[in-house]
Amino acid sequence: MSSPNTPDLIQENTGRIDASHKLLINCNQVDVNQLMPLKYHWAWEHYLNGCANHWMPTEVPMTKDIETWKSNKLSDDERMVIMRNLGFFATAESLVGNNLVLAIFRHVTNAECRQYLLRQAFEEAVHSHTFLYVTESLGLDEGEVFNMYREVPAIARKDEFEMELTAEVLDPDFTTDTFEGSQSLLKNLIGFYLIMEGIFFYTGFVMMLSFHRRNLMTGIGEQFQYILRDETIHLNFGLDLINGIKAENPELWTKDFQEAMIDRIRTAVEYEVEYAHDCLPRGVLGLNGELFREYVQHVADRRLERIGLPTQYNSSNPFPWMSETMDLSKEKNFFETRVTEYQSGANLTWD
Repeated sequence: MSSPNTPDLIQENTGRIDASHKLLINCNQVDVNQLMPLKYHWAWEHYLNGCANHWMPTEVPMTKDIETWKSNKLSDDERMVIMRNLGFFATAESLVGNNLVLAIFRHVTNAECRQYLLRQAFEEAVHSHTFLYVTESLGLDEGEVFNMYREVPAIARKDEFEMELTAEVLDPDFTTDTFEGSQSLLKNLIGFYLIMEGIFFYTGFVMMLSFHRRNLMTGIGEQFQYILRDETIHLNFGLDLINGIKAENPELWTKDFQEAMIDRIRTAVEYEVEYAHDCLPRGVLGLNGELFREYVQHVADRRLERIGLPTQYNSSNPFPWMSETMDLSKEKNFFETRVTEYQSGANLTWD
């Protein structure tokens, strides 16, 4: 017999799980990840997409990148763009992984969502592996790359902004059983999926893929294309999860909370613009900090729309040449195109 405080998930005499009780949060009986019957087919779809996109960084050859890095083909400013982005992503992927494993998985109680979170956690480990692989391949100073989150203010601000959210949810006494706790988890999800993976990462993608467009640092560029594919699924899962929690718990989506999230996203935009200026103090690759102000604002508006919040900037996308892989309004089309030899990591081509 179920206790008074436990949903009656087991239907009498059948031993079957009632899908109507498979809640996204605050489902008290989660002793096993009972996948069947599936309730949130979007979560399972994201899991299958993630599995189909499997890759490993060591499958991507770095010979040409090593030759380019040791040559005089790159200016000092171009080298700084690469170093800054490696430094940011190396730490950011670790922060996302820690948040998934130590916070989100614990408090998201639906089985198919947890199945996806396990897949995402592995992908975050692959991404961290990527930056180690690149650093070792190019013979970079590991201390310089992996300590930028302490030594470069523009990176430190972004990381501190995200770690604040994790600290709250990692408190040993934290629970989503209260209204305030459920709102805090929702704030964490918006912070990590919408802001970290949906805004903070995309500036770096543009910068790094700009090298690939010029046939420079093609190994790193190929790996960033793979990471972009993973991150787009992460983002879409996170936004679906946020919207699902909103739908099941509409009382959390108060006017004050919505305004607080808009303020937080606007702050994140300013941090990202500062980061762009830090990476591009004089501009390279046809990019400069002010172009990224437009781009980050454009990105932020697309994210706000996805969770039902009003747009703030109405800025256009200044990088139309990136539309095939970066235009956020075409994310769905990006995943509908077929990637040949994707799982081998040898060559990335669309047809």
